Amino acid sequence: MTETTGRLDRGNGTELAWVRLDGRGPTVVFLPGFRSDMTGDKATALATFCAERGIGMLRFDYSGHGASSGDFLDGTIGAWAADALAAIDALTSGPLILVGSSMGGWIALLTTLARPERVAALVGIAAAPDFTRRLMWESMAPAERAVLERDGVLYVPSQYGDPTPITLKLIRDGANHLVLTGRMPIQCPMRLLHGQADPDVPWELALRIAEQAETPDVQVILVKDGDHRLSRPSDLAVLRQTVATLVGEDGA
Repeated sequence: MTETTGRLDRGNGTELAWVRLDGRGPTVVFLPGFRSDMTGDKATALATFCAERGIGMLRFDYSGHGASSGDFLDGTIGAWAADALAAIDALTSGPLILVGSSMGGWIALLTTLARPERVAALVGIAAAPDFTRRLMWESMAPAERAVLERDGVLYVPSQYGDPTPITLKLIRDGANHLVLTGRMPIQCPMRLLHGQADPDVPWELALRIAEQAETPDVQVILVKDGDHRLSRPSDLAVLRQTVATLVGEDGA
């Protein structure tokens, strides 16, 4: 199979780096998480899975992430969701299976709502819709909110490396893209993978997504000792099996 790379000009001074694997549909589209990119374990494991089975796949980096241009501090949920739509519209055709990790799960939900005719299925991995409100703003101490409102950015310690910058712009824009505010008019099959030892996104959020999506075809798959990343070999095996079933394969 042929894998091609390129850069998509967004017309606003930024370019999105992408990698596309040509193959049969439905095309798998991987949507990375907050401060993550298309070279992570889950993305590359899916790329190998798709290549072995002749399935098309697209992965890319949002603006300000990975190999794409742009400043991360300028990014918002709305901007990154628009990046996803631009990449999908320009680089894919036919039905899609969206696989979103953490923030990518939120982007996947927004993409499905925007392109319902394109999305054949949605897979969330520790999906974190509305996290700017539920997991950031509402969990901040008054002193942290004061710093954020004064400086426009708050740096929060992270177990994954350098402190995480949270901008006031991100928080305010996120409020315009909340999805867990009522019934979600999503009709496609949905699979939600979540670790019950996730320290960042409560696993109960997967149940709320399942409850509010209109589709009856929802399965929540809980990994009792799984963390937020769900990148261990056993976790990746669950992901491959989940996607395999959705594309009509008997096994992963």
